[in-house]
Amino acid sequence: MSVCKSRITKMGAYSPPLEGRNADRHLLLDFNERTIPVSPKVRQALIDYIQTDHLQTYPAYGDLSQRIAEYAGVPSEQLMITNGSDQGIDLIIRATCNVGDEVIIPSPSFAMYNQIAQVEGAKIIEPEFTETGGFPVEGVLAAVTPATRLIVISNPNNPTGTLVSEADIVRIAQAAPDCAILVDECYFEYTRVTVKDHLTALPNLFITRTFSKTWGLPSIRLGYVMSATENINALLNIRGPYDVNQFAEVAVRAALDEPEYMQSFVSEVLEQSKPLLESFLHQHGIPFWPASANFIFAFPEQAEALNQQLQASGVLVRPKKNQQGKVGLRITLGTLEQTQRLVNELEKAISQQ
Repeated sequence: MSVCKSRITKMGAYSPPLEGRNADRHLLLDFNERTIPVSPKVRQALIDYIQTDHLQTYPAYGDLSQRIAEYAGVPSEQLMITNGSDQGIDLIIRATCNVGDEVIIPSPSFAMYNQIAQVEGAKIIEPEFTETGGFPVEGVLAAVTPATRLIVISNPNNPTGTLVSEADIVRIAQAAPDCAILVDECYFEYTRVTVKDHLTALPNLFITRTFSKTWGLPSIRLGYVMSATENINALLNIRGPYDVNQFAEVAVRAALDEPEYMQSFVSEVLEQSKPLLESFLHQHGIPFWPASANFIFAFPEQAEALNQQLQASGVLVRPKKNQQGKVGLRITLGTLEQTQRLVNELEKAISQQ
């Protein structure tokens, strides 16, 4: 018998399908990663750091928070770096929720929200996204009770790609001033939609972002939280002093020195790859959710069989279920060349069904 808390032993681990996944053998369109390597400048910065022979020392961050705050457009006292945005999400939920508190997480959404809320013993309320209605703003507002401690808004939502308007988020934050409002903006560079300008007026807002998605640095784990200064100070009481590793500090500094490398990829995805895949789906009558980031949630016939055929061709996408249990394919968008390969393989697979 485990000596761990019973609610934790009864849970299941969040286990993404990593087995057999190989960047040398597959076109990876399954985890919403950036599909091209980091820039030579970032790679060289990491090599140079290794060659300094300082791996035996604890991380030192210098003015990294200030650099990121300047990029994000907030005062440095309203920002805290974290070990990926997952840690930011974890810290916010741990800091705001007790056993039995209610947490509103519109669904379907990123599994880690539910996972962490369950660890804290929270009761989860799940208003549903719909393809036609999008984000369930009225359902969220109707679900708020005196027991509600946290509302999670993934913007844009994963896996549906649904964009939530700044006005709707502000409306929710104003209507529930005693609830923490966690806004996950990990795909911000694709949408440019943010509520960061409301952090002072709405001290219940928390924003998480990451350098994993558009910046292409998921392996080194660096994210950040933005919130009112008093909230950041509280979260710093939980976060460890060395939770962010030195490789992340080195790589992000180098990446921030050339944002145009990131912006060029974002432009290619939004202006070339996304229209190409959407056109293909329309032509073949394949339903998909309107999306605002670097992925599309599509529902072809025989989705699981189609996924197997794509795997056999070396293309990985992510099967996921909607709220009704129907299996769809969440497809990450890469470069135009990569998306053309995807479309070609989809064409072949569909013709064989």
